[in-house]
Amino acid sequence: MTTATTPPPSRTLFSKEHPHYKWVALSNTTLGMLMATINSSIVIISLPAIFTGIKLDPLGEGNVSYLLWMLMGYMLVTAVLVVTFGRLGDMYGRVRIYNLGFVVFSVGSVALAFDPFTSGAGAMWLIAWRFVQGIGGAMLFANSTAILTDAFPAHRRGMALGINQVAAIAGSFIGLIVGGLLAVIDWRAVFFVSVPIGITGTIWSYISLKEVGTRNPGKLDWPGNVTFAVGLFALLTAITYGIQPYGDSSTGWTNPWVIGGIVGGIVLLAVFTFIELRARAPMFNMRLFRIRAFAMANLAGLLASVGRGGLQFMLIIWLQGIWLPLHGFDYAETPLWAGIYMLPITIGFLIAGPLSGVLSDRFGARLFATLGLVVVAITFVLLLVIPVNFDYWQFAIITGLSGLGSGMFGAPNRTAIMNSVPANQRGAASGMAGTVQNAGTSLSIGLFFSLLISGLAASLPSSLYNGLTSHGVPAAAAHKIAELPPVGTVFAAFLGYNPIQSLLGPTGVLARLPKADAAALTGKEFFPQLIQQPFHDGLVVVFIAAAIMSLIGAVASFGRGKKYVHVDELVAAPHAIAHEQGRDASGTASVDASDADEHRRAQAGAPERTAPDRT
Repeated sequence: MTTATTPPPSRTLFSKEHPHYKWVALSNTTLGMLMATINSSIVIISLPAIFTGIKLDPLGEGNVSYLLWMLMGYMLVTAVLVVTFGRLGDMYGRVRIYNLGFVVFSVGSVALAFDPFTSGAGAMWLIAWRFVQGIGGAMLFANSTAILTDAFPAHRRGMALGINQVAAIAGSFIGLIVGGLLAVIDWRAVFFVSVPIGITGTIWSYISLKEVGTRNPGKLDWPGNVTFAVGLFALLTAITYGIQPYGDSSTGWTNPWVIGGIVGGIVLLAVFTFIELRARAPMFNMRLFRIRAFAMANLAGLLASVGRGGLQFMLIIWLQGIWLPLHGFDYAETPLWAGIYMLPITIGFLIAGPLSGVLSDRFGARLFATLGLVVVAITFVLLLVIPVNFDYWQFAIITGLSGLGSGMFGAPNRTAIMNSVPANQRGAASGMAGTVQNAGTSLSIGLFFSLLISGLAASLPSSLYNGLTSHGVPAAAAHKIAELPPVGTVFAAFLGYNPIQSLLGPTGVLARLPKADAAALTGKEFFPQLIQQPFHDGLVVVFIAAAIMSLIGAVASFGRGKKYVHVDELVAAPHAIAHEQGRDASGTASVDASDADEHRRAQAGAPERTAPDRT
């Protein structure tokens, strides 16, 4: 005689079968992505207030490393660990890892807000706990899109991932505004603002999300995890340190440590690929790159992320160092107003992201993602056409179009990535997509700052020398300052500091000059007018490179093929599944049929034959 047992009550408010569960998952994962990406940029705009609060001059001798790690630490950690946490989500549950991400992130935010130290010790505390925040952010990045893909049917994923990606991309620009507002109040508020959001997200995710995805159990691939983490960390760190001057060069690309980091990182990533192709339970199934839709979407995503990160940093320098001071803003106020004047980009994201996601559900990702990157490339060229001291309406239209283009690309591209992989690989695939996005942003720091510095190095020294001597600065002092690497001037503008005050103040020259000359040199117009032409020379190099990357990304996006959805349940009723998943605009079923054995191998994580790239 058998006895019926009552299953234990679920801790979740909704079951997978509940008609509103997918919307619960969308609200929670969007909150997580918004929090994680806002915190990737909130510090950028708040750095002057943070360094003032801990009583540290970031441009002082030996302090630039603190500045670099504050800039890149969070993004670097998320880029390195997101694939690992995606794989752990596949093994132990995506919701479990995602919930833990909220907890870790909140703990890091509390510790950052209560930094007990000042000077170098205070900076090290912030850097260390930003690493902890990055670990929590990686858990959120890695599993949010996988949770959504599990919750939504294929013909609705574009809309859901569109909203999620709008939160992810727009969050990086919203962070600039939030950081500027909070930095005016208190630098600790920049970190503390995440605490109530993190606690709310932790509770909401714990009581509302349910494990509904397909598990892919196995042992943790330690060799793969270590080689990937160390290799990517070394590569991205070396590229970022290429900004710092070395010897007689204005940049650090000839520094043996930079060269060694780049070469060593590439070698370790090659070893990682070798290990993963032979591992029984790999951290990431490299054979997924045989799926053209997956490979081309990730390549396009990397190039788009590099261009988007470069745009963000260049616009901050442009606005804070030149345009805002020329229009009467004090240097101390420029970080906040730079975020406000960049709002058109965010508005463009908010308009295009969800709309393109919905349309890509019906027509596929290729058209919208490709056209979006072409629009972005055009806006890079248009930014070179307008003068450095532009009329704001010109800037607003161009940056708004850039936001529209990025929104058109982001949601369809991420949807295509998640649709192209087997269900039991979604966590790792989401992690790889997150790595691509965060690594691209980290790469943009080293790449575009180096390009800008190279462009400035050709004309800034002579402009600086002539401008200083014309206001009474002794020739020897002017020559010494003019020969300094441009990186100091760039970082001063990036931080919203008065660059001339930063350069001349420590020398004591300002105190010996007539008051009229000292006031002119440190006023709002001298430096912006001085740097306009050299800065434009640097922008030409930067934005042409970004436009080329965007066009290459557009070609990769077009090469992904037609709409493609990977289906795992073909053993049961392939024709019913094809009908359920819907048809594209041409009436072709948006799934590809392969034999049952192939899909069983894919679900088990074994080497598989990839489905055709056509529908």
